Amino acid sequence: MQQDLIAQARTWLAEDPDPETRDELAKLIDAEDLDELAARFAGTLQFGTAGLRGELGAGPMRMNRSVVIRAAAGLAAYLKAQGQTGGLVVIGYDARYKSADFAGDTAAVMTGAGLRAAVLPRPLPTPVLAYAIRHLGAVAGVEVTASHNPPRDNGYKVYLGDGSQIVPPADGEIADAIAAVGPHGFYVDRPESGWEILGDEVLDAYLARTDVVLAAGSPRTAQAVYTAMHGVGTSVLTAAFARAGFPAPVLVTEQAEPDPAFPTVAFPNPEEPGAMDLAFATARRANPDLVIANDPDADRCAVAVPDTTADGRWRMLRGDEVGALLAAHLVARGATGVFAESIVSSSLLGRIAEKAGNGYEETLTGFKWIARVDGLRYGYEEALGYCVDPDGVRDKDGITAALLVAELASVLKEQGRTLLDLLDDIAVEHGLHATDQLSVRVEDLSVIADAMRRLRDTPPTALAGLSVTSAEDLSEGTAQLPPTDGLRYHLDGARVIVRPSGTEPKLKCYLEVVVPVGSAGELPAARAKGAELLAGIKRDLSAAAGI
Repeated sequence: MQQDLIAQARTWLAEDPDPETRDELAKLIDAEDLDELAARFAGTLQFGTAGLRGELGAGPMRMNRSVVIRAAAGLAAYLKAQGQTGGLVVIGYDARYKSADFAGDTAAVMTGAGLRAAVLPRPLPTPVLAYAIRHLGAVAGVEVTASHNPPRDNGYKVYLGDGSQIVPPADGEIADAIAAVGPHGFYVDRPESGWEILGDEVLDAYLARTDVVLAAGSPRTAQAVYTAMHGVGTSVLTAAFARAGFPAPVLVTEQAEPDPAFPTVAFPNPEEPGAMDLAFATARRANPDLVIANDPDADRCAVAVPDTTADGRWRMLRGDEVGALLAAHLVARGATGVFAESIVSSSLLGRIAEKAGNGYEETLTGFKWIARVDGLRYGYEEALGYCVDPDGVRDKDGITAALLVAELASVLKEQGRTLLDLLDDIAVEHGLHATDQLSVRVEDLSVIADAMRRLRDTPPTALAGLSVTSAEDLSEGTAQLPPTDGLRYHLDGARVIVRPSGTEPKLKCYLEVVVPVGSAGELPAARAKGAELLAGIKRDLSAAAGI
């Protein structure tokens, strides 16, 4: 076994095209670090509906040039089998370690396979790539990004020609084509030239398109503090704000430029504790109307508002709160069409859509599903993702979402009101929808499997004193949803969904309670009751799942 493992590693070492991972692997072989080698050669990084995502390093279980070359070769074979020989594949990338290398390798593989390839001119937001696919008439797109994952990770996201991320059965067919390439991509044809490096024309077209999310003649007075979280959002967002006529955002200078080390945050995700500390410190000095944050590839948008009752005088809005605010704003502007969200997001969107006479749909988790809803006008997911221009970008877009939030804040500012005031109005009109999340990050994935098995074998009958009125095992599918690994509980005045994360080693539990509100004067009591119920559900669910 030891000799087989060393032999596998030496075979990889001999053909690895990257001197950095070759050097890393050579040191592991010389040190006979069998545990680390076993982890890296335990199989191959699997391609799924999220594409590829994993830790950088040598070996088939890590993200590296060999793994990316193999994935690109499989994607090329799939596209050719679909009759797309000669079609264009457009490739974007973020500013993480190795992203530019992975983009270049992808372009070379596509060119060698008889497809045309075009690479965005520099690290740019993921929504620019999603826009470019349809704008350029491409048959597919690839974005090299790990979104908000830790600095040691990178990933590979695939879109087809409709501008949406892949879903079954395409993901499985691409995975099969990758497997057919062989155990690695060492012998894939990769010419040294033949693809196009795009200029700024596509970015300019994307920025010109951002204007459509705003109402003609709307106020543009809101002042924002902005952080790109060490990602690629700063130049694009500031350009979009300047085009629209908003005041230039005050930048969180420590986080404004791309830096793959993400030196000021433990996790480069606005939802993580501490990630917004520098933004709030900047806001306390600048006294803006709101704080806006993108994640590192700028497809998500976080919003914070002044709140004298909060620690530090600033409060992050939940994704569900921003989702409801944008929906209410679009309804007030007369938007028509289908409003859609994933099942883990607040049911409040359905109430807003229904009262406005708009259609409403729930989908599985992820914008790969939301973006495919027929007649979509607006879609969102509680994890800070918002699709406000589905005709332009069929994916979440943190740049256009930020513009729409800034417009709403400007409208309210002219009325002497704030985003919190509008949230109060929404709660009075539709009931207080209080949401929270129980999220457990694990080192051992068996902890997640054990928790799911425990909940399936012994489902809770009550949480926080609320009876469970129905339970669904989503792995069996429903009349509206294809199968997915998850559990959904309906309670008397509450809802709980439990699912393993598709992109991180986490078990995620999404909690919602609905408290009727008769008047604004009842809001404090309703919020207290909502918080108490959420805490009770979280406590009882933790016990039931054994986490």
